[in-house]
Order: sequence, then structure tokens, then C-alpha cells
Amino acid sequence: MPQSTPESRPENHPESRPENHPESRPGDRLGDRPGNTPAEGREPVEPTLRMLDARALRGLAHPLRMQLLADLRRKGPATASQLAERFGESSGSTSYHLRQLAAHGFVEDAAGHGKGRERWWQAAHEGTGFDGSLIHDADPATSSAAAVFLQAVATNHTQEVSAWISEAQTRLGRWEPGADLSDFTLRLTPAQSEELVGRLHDVINTYRDLPEAEDARTVRIHTHVLPRSASE
Repeated sequence: MPQSTPESRPENHPESRPENHPESRPGDRLGDRPGNTPAEGREPVEPTLRMLDARALRGLAHPLRMQLLADLRRKGPATASQLAERFGESSGSTSYHLRQLAAHGFVEDAAGHGKGRERWWQAAHEGTGFDGSLIHDADPATSSAAAVFLQAVATNHTQEVSAWISEAQTRLGRWEPGADLSDFTLRLTPAQSEELVGRLHDVINTYRDLPEAEDARTVRIHTHVLPRSASE
């Protein structure tokens, strides 16, 4: 979703309360323990985003294309054959979908990789910006593509959370305080909810450019802000 910072500020509601915090620990936050380097006071580092318009959305809204793009963003340049092996696809299939991604500006040639004839690809941007209004577009092809895109994102989040839980017994214990699986219920106006999303993104972005530490590893962060219907 696009980021913004409305002028309105969220108000405190007595009925706002956290729900289901299996891992939340009061006072157990970054900076409370020795050896941590808090990001307080740092300016957010904005990632390079490709904002989706209707045409780009229709070019991206395919589960395999989204997987290929996400893999290139996280792991770096790769060939169609390497990606085919990772995802259990034929190299012809991954090559076709990579060319479609390239046609819409999501991937590009990775200069300096490979000496043979096989083409190396890299992501052209660090992230994708999605305009929620596309789900209500008057063009059925665009609104359907938006639904496919969001469902693929939701499926990926579900798979990552499920994998994290299934690996619980094999994880290193020192990472448990730094993990979280929480949900909250608040009563907000549309402007307050939009501001909340923007502030969450800003906090996350202050951690993008921290000095690399010896024990650092990739951490996935999901944010879901889901307004309920009036009857709920």
C-alpha cells in the first residue's frame, strides 16, 4: 500500500486493546538488552519501489511471477535455470515469465554475472507499491488482477508464518525474544488508520541501513491493517 502521513493523530480509545500475544513481553524490546544497537533517532531509509498502475499490475499478477520477483529481491541475481530448480518449474516456464516481468520493468539484466550464454536476471526495484483503489477499478481485468495479486501476497504470508511455526523446535533460542506473532484491535478513523500504517513503515525503514552485525540474519516482517465491517 502507498505510504502517507496525514496530519490527524490517532486518539486513545478505552476499548482499544491488544489481543492474543503469545510472544509479546513487556519491556523486552530492542535496546533493553546488552549488545543491541537501537535505530532510534535514525532517519527512515526509503526502499526503491515500483508503484503498480493498471498495466503493470496485469503484468505482475501471476503467482509464479511474484515468486520469481520476490526470490530475486531476497537472494540476488539468478538465471532462469536456477530459478526453475528452486521452484520446481521448467526453465522454459521461468524464462517466459522472467521476460514478461522484464517487459513490465520489474526485472532487468544483471550486468557482470555469468560468462556463458545463459542470461542472468536481477530485480529492478527493492519493493512493490500497491494502490488499493485498483481493487475497485472499473476495468474487470484490472480489478481481477488486483485480487490475484492480493491473494498471492496473503498466501505467501501464510506460508511463511506456517513455516516459522513448524521450525520452532529447531530455531536458536536467542532469536525467540526478537520474534512476534500478535494482533490488536483498535477503533480508528480512516485517516488515523492510514497514519498508523505510514508510521509503522517509517519505523521499519529506520532499520534498513543499520551496520551489518556478525549475528545478523534476514528477518521477515508482515504488517496487516484490516478494517472490519461496521457489523463486526
